[in-house]
Amino acid sequence: MSLLIQLITGTNIVTNALGGFFLQPVAVLPGWLSITAISAVLGVFLLIIFKYTSNQKAIACTRDDIKANLLAVKLFKDNIVVTFRSQVKVFAGAFRLLFHSIVPMLVMIVPVSLILAQMGLWYQTRPLQPGDAPAVIKLTLNDALQTWPQVTLEPLPNVKVVTGPVRIVSKKEIVWKIEPVEDGYATLVFHVGDQIFTKQLAVGNGFMRLNPKRPGPQFSDILLFPLEKPFGPNAEVQSISIDYPERPSRIYGTDWWILYFFIASMVFALLFKPLLKVRI
Repeated sequence: MSLLIQLITGTNIVTNALGGFFLQPVAVLPGWLSITAISAVLGVFLLIIFKYTSNQKAIACTRDDIKANLLAVKLFKDNIVVTFRSQVKVFAGAFRLLFHSIVPMLVMIVPVSLILAQMGLWYQTRPLQPGDAPAVIKLTLNDALQTWPQVTLEPLPNVKVVTGPVRIVSKKEIVWKIEPVEDGYATLVFHVGDQIFTKQLAVGNGFMRLNPKRPGPQFSDILLFPLEKPFGPNAEVQSISIDYPERPSRIYGTDWWILYFFIASMVFALLFKPLLKVRI
């Protein structure tokens, strides 16, 4: 597992650079326009991947068989034996189409997962804004620590600490509540014993690339929160998270953006399917 974590951590360095460059227009475009444009481009891109990683000739033959058997069901609807046999062949053809889709899906699952993680940095939550209710910052210590170290958060000019540090002994967590004062990116600096740990904070309006959690050595967290380097398994701190507000929208808002992305990308893929001569 450690090798897998090192691999995804190294991959995140590359995808963060690519995502920061190609998704930068998200910061200035209306949300509905940026996510629609991304969905369109990726829908066509994934369609091209499907074309060149699938057996297009076998898919074409299978689709022709399905059409022939559907026609037989219609023409010989009074013949129970022929109708039943044709229906069985239709279902068998559907399973063959599913089988022919396995390889393209396996090829696409990795880039799609990485792209969705980069999109989530923009759409899943919104940055803090001056005037918001206090936001919670949670620092989780390593379970292996026998004694609690002294933990402090350095003061920042654009952040006001309202509460904390508060220790939650049962969870080995230390919690602060903060209020943002000025827009911009800031680096939270935590002193844990004689060690220093950092976490990025985003304050502002509109769209900003933000990482709600700096993760520990958990594969799923490293994949979902790729922007900051994860803590090692022996680090005194195992995660630092910021409770960013949800983004209120049925198109580009919290969780909804994933649904809209899949629907829009499929629509654009279907629109371009005849032009690219792809059999699905």
